[in-house]
Amino acid sequence: MKKPELLAPAGNLEKLKYAISYGADAVYLAGQAYGLRAKAGNFTPEEMKKGIEFAHSNGKKVYATLNIFAHNQDFAGLEEYIKTLVDLNIDGVIAADPGIISVTRATAPDLRISLSTQANNTNYHSANFWHQNGVKRIVLAREMSIEEISQIRANTPSDLELEAFVHGAMCMSYSGRCLLSNYMANRDANRGDCAQPCRWNYTLMEEKRQGEHFPVYEDARGTYIFNSKDLCMIKRIPELVGAGIDSFKIEGRMKSLYYVATVVGVYRRAIDAYFNDPEGYSFDPEWFKEVQKVSHRGYTEGFAFEKPGQEEHNYSTSSYTRNYDFTGSVLDYDKEKKLAKIEVRNKIFSGETMEIMSPGKEPREFIISQIIGEEGDTLEDAPHPKQIIYVPCEEETTKWDLLRREIV
Repeated sequence: MKKPELLAPAGNLEKLKYAISYGADAVYLAGQAYGLRAKAGNFTPEEMKKGIEFAHSNGKKVYATLNIFAHNQDFAGLEEYIKTLVDLNIDGVIAADPGIISVTRATAPDLRISLSTQANNTNYHSANFWHQNGVKRIVLAREMSIEEISQIRANTPSDLELEAFVHGAMCMSYSGRCLLSNYMANRDANRGDCAQPCRWNYTLMEEKRQGEHFPVYEDARGTYIFNSKDLCMIKRIPELVGAGIDSFKIEGRMKSLYYVATVVGVYRRAIDAYFNDPEGYSFDPEWFKEVQKVSHRGYTEGFAFEKPGQEEHNYSTSSYTRNYDFTGSVLDYDKEKKLAKIEVRNKIFSGETMEIMSPGKEPREFIISQIIGEEGDTLEDAPHPKQIIYVPCEEETTKWDLLRREIV
């Protein structure tokens, strides 16, 4: 069996570093044009250079998104941007538009191209077509079952890689190709500026019954404008591997570094556990508890095993479930004084019990026995984001450790 790549989102340089540190084999990001997450922060060429150097120094890869549906004016400057990506030593690009793919091939023939999920590839005939036109990897549509993915794997060349989403937000439109945002907010979801109107509160009004509002339900014909739950396939590692998926993709370039570190870390542990002992592998329920400690909308396995039904949507609210606060990140550790240097993210109180997360380890309890300020004074609490404090810690911590607190 080939061990799949674990592919993580990188909304900015800090998130990229945490994704790599917590076990991602590769990350995907966007520059300041041509990507589908205009609000993600994204990367300047200098930031991208630093991110690629960091990833490559750790033996990891970086892919850049070029996955907008391009209009004529979008091609101005595209060749120069592709050349910049090549000069930065990018490992590949992700594109959906045939025009962008053709310009990419003409400008940089050796640059690896992945076909974005926006191209809604759902069958092996399409996969083979794109392979014949220079695509090296297919990012499969989310609307596919494990059985269908297995059929694509069986009917495509072995050098054509398959990538599939395993965790993150689900879109109510087919493979993310949505017109609602453009229509209702004048923000084009297909060009990187989605307003997420699928999360808004809707009622139904019939033309001849003005003023009578009815709740929107799902019927036998399908789903309309609903707040779908988030995808979570942590329980299905053996099935995903068995389907021949080469890359497990996590959604979330708009999510926090805490989200990225938590989700990447737990999928890393699950994948490694399976490949260390495939015959003796059993799912650890703690892994599912772990992904529930990030902000989410409830979880579903999407289309993997059956057509989604009413239970795959949250009809009552578009709010996230959030059971834990991300409270701080470890910046350094003084071995002689046994002090952890911490940057505060949410208010920390002296004497409280938290969990500490570390790359490659299960979370464990951590007591804030004392808070020491930068001037050496003892504090009752640390209320300010970005505030620097020092906390006694017998166990050696690392630069990438994170603190969190259960919300009670």
